[in-house]
Amino acid sequence: MHEIDVSVEAGDVDAAGVIADLTASLQALSLGPSEVSVVFTDDAAIRALNAEWRGKDEATDVLSFPQHDAGEAVTGGVLGDLVISVDTAAAQAAAQGHDLGTELRVLLVHGLCHLLGHDHLEPGEAAEMAAVELRLLSVLGISAQARGLIDRAGVVG
Repeated sequence: MHEIDVSVEAGDVDAAGVIADLTASLQALSLGPSEVSVVFTDDAAIRALNAEWRGKDEATDVLSFPQHDAGEAVTGGVLGDLVISVDTAAAQAAAQGHDLGTELRVLLVHGLCHLLGHDHLEPGEAAEMAAVELRLLSVLGISAQARGLIDRAGVVG
């Protein structure tokens, strides 16, 4: 059983849908019982967190706070926390030509990949993370046209 906590501070977010998406993603990854929390907030709140934790005084789309050491194999347990800006997601959805719900799901998948230890700083890591993103988006029934964040950034050739 997976324990998923969803808090909606901003925007019109389907919390039950988020729980269903995370549950399907965790099952597709064959993880043991896992805990994840997700907060949907606005640009002001995520900007403050980004400044505090990453030293970047700007809004961002998603922040991930994994609860494991880098390089540690993640098989379940307390995975961590995600914070998603509904404001930034709405702007990105418009730029990508799809609805807000789709963009929130793309960000959810991206953040989950980070909680599992994936990163995109090096080309090899980026390719692996992009593959996991696309696999999970497919599990959620999201068309390949929506593309994962790694694919959009053009990090993987």
